[in-house]
Amino acid sequence: MTGGSRLGCFPFPPFSLRQTRYWEVSPFHPLPLSGSFLPGLRMLKMMTFQNPPHQLTPSNLSVPGGPLDALHGSSQLRTPPEAFTEAEVALGQDKDGASKKDKKPKGLSNFFGVLGIGKKKKKGQPSLAEPEGQAEDAPPPKAPLPTVEELKAALERGQLEAAAGPLLSLERELRAAALAGSESEEELVRRQSKVEALYVLLREQVLGLLRRPLDVAPSRLRQALAVLAEQEREDQRAAAEPEPPALEATRPRGWRQLWRRGVAQEAEERLGRGPAADAQAAGVGSSEAERVFLHMGRTTKDDLEAVVARLKSLFPAEFQVVAVYAESYHEHFAAHVAAMAQFELCERDTYTLLVWVQNLYPNDVINSPKLAGELQGAKLGSLLPPKQVQMLEATFLANEVANVRMLMARALDVEAPRWTQDVDPPRLDGHCHSELAIDIMQILTQSQAKAKSISVDLSLQIKSLLLAELALFLQSYQRTFDEFLESGRQLRNYKVNVIANINNCQLFCRALEQQWQVPHDLQSFQLRPLNELKNHGFDALLQGLFRDLHPLFKRLFQSHKFVSSETLEEIIAAVDKVLPEFSGLRASLREELLELVHRHLVTEFILRLTKRRLVLKMVEQQLELAAQILASSNLIQNFCTQNGSHAEWLQQALPSLAEIIRLQDLNAIKISVATYATYYPDFSKGHLNAILAIKGNLQGSEVKSIRSILDVSSDTQEPSKPLFSLIKLG
Repeated sequence: MTGGSRLGCFPFPPFSLRQTRYWEVSPFHPLPLSGSFLPGLRMLKMMTFQNPPHQLTPSNLSVPGGPLDALHGSSQLRTPPEAFTEAEVALGQDKDGASKKDKKPKGLSNFFGVLGIGKKKKKGQPSLAEPEGQAEDAPPPKAPLPTVEELKAALERGQLEAAAGPLLSLERELRAAALAGSESEEELVRRQSKVEALYVLLREQVLGLLRRPLDVAPSRLRQALAVLAEQEREDQRAAAEPEPPALEATRPRGWRQLWRRGVAQEAEERLGRGPAADAQAAGVGSSEAERVFLHMGRTTKDDLEAVVARLKSLFPAEFQVVAVYAESYHEHFAAHVAAMAQFELCERDTYTLLVWVQNLYPNDVINSPKLAGELQGAKLGSLLPPKQVQMLEATFLANEVANVRMLMARALDVEAPRWTQDVDPPRLDGHCHSELAIDIMQILTQSQAKAKSISVDLSLQIKSLLLAELALFLQSYQRTFDEFLESGRQLRNYKVNVIANINNCQLFCRALEQQWQVPHDLQSFQLRPLNELKNHGFDALLQGLFRDLHPLFKRLFQSHKFVSSETLEEIIAAVDKVLPEFSGLRASLREELLELVHRHLVTEFILRLTKRRLVLKMVEQQLELAAQILASSNLIQNFCTQNGSHAEWLQQALPSLAEIIRLQDLNAIKISVATYATYYPDFSKGHLNAILAIKGNLQGSEVKSIRSILDVSSDTQEPSKPLFSLIKLG
């Protein structure tokens, strides 16, 4: 006959009693009946029963349920009334509980009489444990131990401590008799079978209570723990003593290890149950993996918190009850995760697995407020090995980057066709608005947040990848926008859509600088497509205005007064007329646009001044031209400043030229030219020649001397804002 695990996990093959400690098997398996133990039991059955015992099955010995079902409304610990154990067979009780001791020829009392237990001795009759001839000389006997029937009845009443002590005394008497060699081997086997049958009942009672400790009253739990601790001490004591050769080795019994095994089985049962109870909390659209992980995570956390709150104070410290439960739950959780990781997972399940392994399990379960301090000594590591985690993270990053690329491209595909529709873009706070920048930054932010929900390190890794994808997207965005600038000139809503996209540039830049905190050395690379898009947009908005101003500037210096103030006023009026078209720009962008208008007015003024090829030999003429240039500069400066231009760098462009024309002292002219070159590094000798040509009273050597001033600053770096490089002479 072979024993087997109720869950089919630990089958026990047939074995010999003298080779295997049959009482060390799990309390949830039937006691094996094989080998040399069978003769003793056969003899026991022949002496105890007239009818054969009932057939035993593994289910007769199993204890239903688990230790933590009290949290979830489980049933109380019960033993089915139809179940009976081999211990009951060995002790002579049938399925209905009727005692066999009243059987005359093979009664149980007759058999125990052979062992000298529960049988009244006649005066002067020695017991089996006493050598004959010494009964009269022995000291007064101690109080007699309870009979086997009495011990069995005590166990059935749940009186564990009352039965455990006498049973241990019986075991010690048996060992003493075996060491003394006072009894035959057959007699010792018979006695040992009775002791071990009682131990089977005791073990089932103790471990059955410990299997579901939360279902047991504290007083009963303390009794079971006391018996278990006593058995552990006896295991240690017996290990230091010689083993009687005539008896089967029964120590160590290892009940504490069996208790740990029962905890592990209960953890497996608890975590292995379906996640139906958590399905609604997990969300209607949650995947099977998400529901399973949520169930396992909640169960682990709730059960361990219950162990801390209700069992820690009852269990002896050396049992480390919290660590035992935590390690059992952790082991099954890790086994489930490892099994899942072996499959080719979809993107969602890859993320789910990583977020539990790297974040939720270690932070919200193991290091939760009620458990963090209690699990310091527990042997808990990561649910997956580091290399496997790295592989899953690499898969997650690849999936996420591909999704971000697809979503951004889709957003542009939705946005671009709207530019060609006969519909104005929406307005936000009076500004032309596009959702494209918001959509793109939301896609990036959500992706990084998703990585951060796994680990901070992973969010840093994905940040650089996302910025690289953003740079590629912005290049695509710029190309698409340039195509619109060329093809959409005739559209009614052309300018407002251009303005909406220019406003987008500002939103992108702010997000990169503030939210994403792009390093300065990367900003130029990231922002280059945006700057190009903005500049191309400004050019598209201003090209009509500049085209209309061109004929007016051609007339600016054709008057006999050198500078036509009337023409300049026409120019200012033409600019003022179109400024309302730019009201849809955000404030800072409108300032940039006005700065471009301001610069255009200045560069066109200088260009027309040099192209007029004025040659003024009279000092009075030079002074008059200088005064007109200064007055024109003030008109342009005041107009542009009042309309929002903050181009302070243009303030000296015309007044300083007027100063060069006004001055007559050679050294003063040199100083003025040198100062002017510091303001505008792109002021070349060609531009200086054109200005000095107006002063017709200068000698050639003097012009050459003045020009040499620019040799000193010939290696000056390019200006951040060009001015004279935009003025083409010839």
